[in-house]
Amino acid sequence: MLNLERPVPVLLVVLLTKIRRALGPLVTVLAAVLIVAALVVPDTIARPADGAFIPGAFLRLPMELIVAGAVVLAVSPRWRRPVAALTGLGIGVLVILKIANAGFRTVLGRKFDPVLDPPLLHDGYNALTETDGRTTANLAVAGAILLAVLIPAVMVLSAVRLASVTGRHQLPVRRTLVGLSAAWLALALSGLTLYPNNPVASDSAAAMVKTLARQVPATIRDERQFAAAVGHDPYAGVPATDLVSGLKGKDVVIGVIESYGHSALTDPGMNAVLTPALTKAEGQLATRGFHARTGWLTSSTYGGGSWLAHGSFQSGLWVTSQSRYDEMVSGNRLTLTRAFHDAGWETAGVEPGNTEDWHEAGFYGYDKVLDSRNMGYKGPKFGWSRMPDQYTMAAFQREVYAKAQGPLMAEVTLTSSHEPWTHVPSMVDENALGDGSIFKSMEGTAQERTTLWSDKTKTQAEYAKSVAYSVDSLITWATKYGDDNLVLVMFGDHQPMSVITGPNASRDIPVTIIAKDKTVLDRIAAWRWADGLHPTDTTPVWRMDEFRNKFFEAYGRTPGVALGGR
Repeated sequence: MLNLERPVPVLLVVLLTKIRRALGPLVTVLAAVLIVAALVVPDTIARPADGAFIPGAFLRLPMELIVAGAVVLAVSPRWRRPVAALTGLGIGVLVILKIANAGFRTVLGRKFDPVLDPPLLHDGYNALTETDGRTTANLAVAGAILLAVLIPAVMVLSAVRLASVTGRHQLPVRRTLVGLSAAWLALALSGLTLYPNNPVASDSAAAMVKTLARQVPATIRDERQFAAAVGHDPYAGVPATDLVSGLKGKDVVIGVIESYGHSALTDPGMNAVLTPALTKAEGQLATRGFHARTGWLTSSTYGGGSWLAHGSFQSGLWVTSQSRYDEMVSGNRLTLTRAFHDAGWETAGVEPGNTEDWHEAGFYGYDKVLDSRNMGYKGPKFGWSRMPDQYTMAAFQREVYAKAQGPLMAEVTLTSSHEPWTHVPSMVDENALGDGSIFKSMEGTAQERTTLWSDKTKTQAEYAKSVAYSVDSLITWATKYGDDNLVLVMFGDHQPMSVITGPNASRDIPVTIIAKDKTVLDRIAAWRWADGLHPTDTTPVWRMDEFRNKFFEAYGRTPGVALGGR
């Protein structure tokens, strides 16, 4: 019993001591649970097939915990706390990497690369700002910073707590470690697995460290090889006129459809939405005397990072990271646009998603650039997209195509199919487009991201609807304004996020060449692309960085000129 005659401070100390002793076992158990969870929960837990909780991901025995316990017992008492603190810090860093892996798997379909990917975090912030507002983006950054500090701190405190208990109860801890070692070995020999590719006898943390130890030097080596490829272009010494002479007098327009990927054409639910739009487009093209052939390209990115795909398509380099992109644009690599520019074509880039000067325009070889600031749009945003694709094509027609004094080479990026697909525009009467104010009538059709994305089927349908709208905008422009000299190249930059495709989806995207002049398509007969806008299962698949070289070979003065190299 407490003696109420004692001074209040003393009573308070006694009370806190009793509470601490009572809670001590609970704190120890919580510390152990946190450490075990940090070691065993895989980064793939963020993407189960149906989003359901899977207990098998947690019911695992980590080898690393057994080893760490043995090390703590082996060192002298004065070193136990420092060793435990260092171990906890390492576990905290692994947890942060797992979270980063989960995020990158969800958005970009791959793991986080600690060497190459930090610059993409800023791009992620910009994308979140565009779709959800600056306040949400700032809160996300604040939360990320808090987690980056809190997680290692909690892991350090948990590890120190367990080390302290281990030091006070060495005999039972030794017996426990022996028992756990025997159990781990038995589970490892049995191969028991409760969660895909993650055995109950877990060594995933050690495997992750081992993978990182291999990945970092391999990445550095690959980047050196990429830098060498940037400086050794097999087409650098070839006259530009020899590379595109087969298109003399033609207007070449590249239409890039955001997030138009393999899944939109092959998933039954999304294909049911997109196929009617493609069939309609094929009918429009045929009526106006156009012909089309379509193939597959494997994109250098997935779920985002569109500029990486643009770079790969244009330069013939495999641009998979921001550092590679920066390396590419700092060099003098020949792009498709620059080849046409140097051969005498007028060149223009239409980038409605850009909100500031595009410093890479000079590298690509553009004479003129349209962006969100100079296209005259006065209507509402549609999710991330600052303007509907129909308006983008109208601005291109008005400011670029109709004003061209000679053959034109242009790239137009269509952004209406960019995530989050919560606000998809509809086609309107072209005569009523004006400054885009007509689209204000569609503002009330926007959905909340959380509401839409909670239903995968509806999200897929809205995504497919947005792609269909982009295709409709581009083909409608081509069939109305395109003449015998138009050559339209239409391709998707990458697959959409895994919320649409599911895990382990193909990275392939469709690419189409459209022209009235059949000799343009005759030059690519050897490519064995499918007729029309639908590639088939037997249509050849190339890496995206192969397109530039094959294009030069097909449309150059002599087939096969300057073969080889990327």
